Amino acid sequence: MSRRERAESELTLTERARRQQLIEATVELVADRGYAGASLSRIAERAGITKAAVLYHFPSKDAVVRAAHEHALTALTSQVAAAVEAADPAHGPAAYIRSMVGHLREHPRHTRMIIEAMTNESAERQPAERWRPLAQIIEAARSERTPKAAGDERTLAIIIGGGIDAIVAEQLSDPSYDTAEAAEELIDLVQTKLSA
Repeated sequence: MSRRERAESELTLTERARRQQLIEATVELVADRGYAGASLSRIAERAGITKAAVLYHFPSKDAVVRAAHEHALTALTSQVAAAVEAADPAHGPAAYIRSMVGHLREHPRHTRMIIEAMTNESAERQPAERWRPLAQIIEAARSERTPKAAGDERTLAIIIGGGIDAIVAEQLSDPSYDTAEAAEELIDLVQTKLSA
């Protein structure tokens, strides 16, 4: 158990509920106003508590924004992981694309929270954190095919990630954009590559 998990497990039910309330208020505020517009005062106001109460639960704006970012990422990765695990390995990449695009479409505030946090985050993330899990899904799909399709899983994972990013960005700028259809188009392209 990590230090953070141990500290959170020692919180009372009321403290956990208040932290969750602050995280949800922060997700909403960052999605609505951006990182710069999410001050401690505004987070407190959105949650209906005092700034001192926010600081009781989180030592800084960065800490509460980090917690909100982790909350949004955990929701996304949990849904995607469940979809991929439920699919047979040959259909893992399609399950990944559908669930990723679907979750981001259904949770636009999470989408904006993730984008804002990644854009304003001071800690550097390694690119492999994003493409490696998908590359493993692609590798498993390729191993199920006869004959086994050749190709670079890393490159295909990066291309798929870019496609998903573009689909989501288009939907954020045009809410009428059909992301479900776009996801199916991306899946068709990936299936063609996996069958080659």
